[in-house]
Amino acid sequence: MTIAKGDRIPDVTIKTNGAEGPQDISTGDLFAGKRVVLFAVPGAFTPGCSNTHMPGFVINADKIFGKGVDTIACMAVNDAFVMDAWQKDQNARAFTMLADGNAEFARALGTDMDASGGGMGTRSKRFALIANDGVIEYLGIDAKGVEASSAETVLAHL
Repeated sequence: MTIAKGDRIPDVTIKTNGAEGPQDISTGDLFAGKRVVLFAVPGAFTPGCSNTHMPGFVINADKIFGKGVDTIACMAVNDAFVMDAWQKDQNARAFTMLADGNAEFARALGTDMDASGGGMGTRSKRFALIANDGVIEYLGIDAKGVEASSAETVLAHL
């Protein structure tokens, strides 16, 4: 079942890329006591994610932070090395990149999808959420395109 407004973010250990390389990060710790915007993409370096979704958040990052957001996080079912390279490629240094390599966080959120028809295996649906101290205030999932999960839509809900 997919998470919904008012639900608590599940605590799952995934990866991020630290100074020493990939390191564990607890989603419970990431969201605790903070207002967080999380957006998820089906895959780093894919056309829609690189040309539309991520750039909207990069362009609007200062406005999002200006609305009282402590952290902007980007999640994909990729490894920490890919997420680090994509962060650099997209000039997204202000973001926390979350590598959900085994789709454990996506499954816990109920946002996992089967993309094996396109040779991509299990992925995350495209979505964005706003959480305050781990409780979801807004959730927008896109079946197609980038509307409910765009930076502009997130800004309108902050």
